[in-house]
Amino acid sequence: MAAFELKPTDTQPLGEPQTSGNFTAVRFAVAGPVLISPRRFGDHRGFFIETYAAANFAALALYDVYVQDNHSLSATAGTVRGIHFQAPPHAQAKLVRVLRGAIIDVAVDLRRSSPTYGQHVALELSAANAYQLYVPVGFGHAFCTIEPDTEVAYKVTDLYAPACDRNLAWNDPDLALPWPVEPDQAQLSDKDRKAPSFRDFQTCFE
Repeated sequence: MAAFELKPTDTQPLGEPQTSGNFTAVRFAVAGPVLISPRRFGDHRGFFIETYAAANFAALALYDVYVQDNHSLSATAGTVRGIHFQAPPHAQAKLVRVLRGAIIDVAVDLRRSSPTYGQHVALELSAANAYQLYVPVGFGHAFCTIEPDTEVAYKVTDLYAPACDRNLAWNDPDLALPWPVEPDQAQLSDKDRKAPSFRDFQTCFE
């Protein structure tokens, strides 16, 4: 698969890559998330990457309309953010990429009727590989930084709505997510430290 150099710890794609314009995409056994690799144009000056093009994404069956762009800096390796999502009517799809550093990025299936409910996709996204992960509505999203001073940018399809803001425990044993940090070493917000368990979770997604 020439467009992707995945690590053994990454979730492996299902099926053949699809290409539209400067973007190549692959899907997974957990239906919904999509790994996107943009084409990099480089020379002695540096590089140029087209990170989003609505027409090309639509050709890859990604039709979302994004309304906001977010940007975070995590100063310390081992910083964990998530598992976050917004409940309807302000549920969000996300398109995640790394501007500097690297993360393990995770999408957890929270759709009640899904045959992969509670399962996940996990991938290393970095400034070096320029991969993007599309996280659809119905999934929780989380990441852990594996380099200091990591900057993450992501597009979302709805505005932040505090009344709809939800989270789940990042290290829930029933989810068994492949984090590269021990619980006592993870850098967490108070919100994420107090997040509820998956076992007690009543999903808001069909």
